[in-house]
Amino acid sequence: MRRYTVIVMLLMLSQFKAWSSVTDSIPADPKDVSTADALLAAVYSTISGPAGETRNWDRFRTLFLPEARLVATGKRADGMMGKRSMSVEDYIKTSGPFLEKDGFYEKEIGRKTDQFGSVMQVFSTYESRKTLQDEKPFMRGINSIQLWFDGKRWWVLTIFWQAESPDLLIPAQYIN
Repeated sequence: MRRYTVIVMLLMLSQFKAWSSVTDSIPADPKDVSTADALLAAVYSTISGPAGETRNWDRFRTLFLPEARLVATGKRADGMMGKRSMSVEDYIKTSGPFLEKDGFYEKEIGRKTDQFGSVMQVFSTYESRKTLQDEKPFMRGINSIQLWFDGKRWWVLTIFWQAESPDLLIPAQYIN
């Protein structure tokens, strides 16, 4: 039994070491990851831009843990709820062309934050426009964002979102 406990402890320690040694393949700009506010601003900034402009996907990648997920959810055409879970690379491949072709600006209009130690949960309410001059947004919703602080910088672990719809309006408490 004691031998089994030692083996389990060694396995746990080796996994902890792997988690604590995450490194960027492309160095992050310290200004983007030094605070949770800066990280969220960088996320919104990297996906936003005019039609025809390539986004800085290298910068985008530096904001996320390697195992990060982006998850879109909403009502499908058949009326059932659905979700699409993507890696960062999946998101770039599937959403990148849309964002760059039509123009896309996403802006935070409200935020509720809870934090315990190095774990932060953010409800970030957004509105989206195709151009900065658009009078009204074409979409609004809430991003549920999980962040992690590794002692040196902030990382995005998950962005899980749902767009507003006529039968699901954003409650006033989530809009500043």
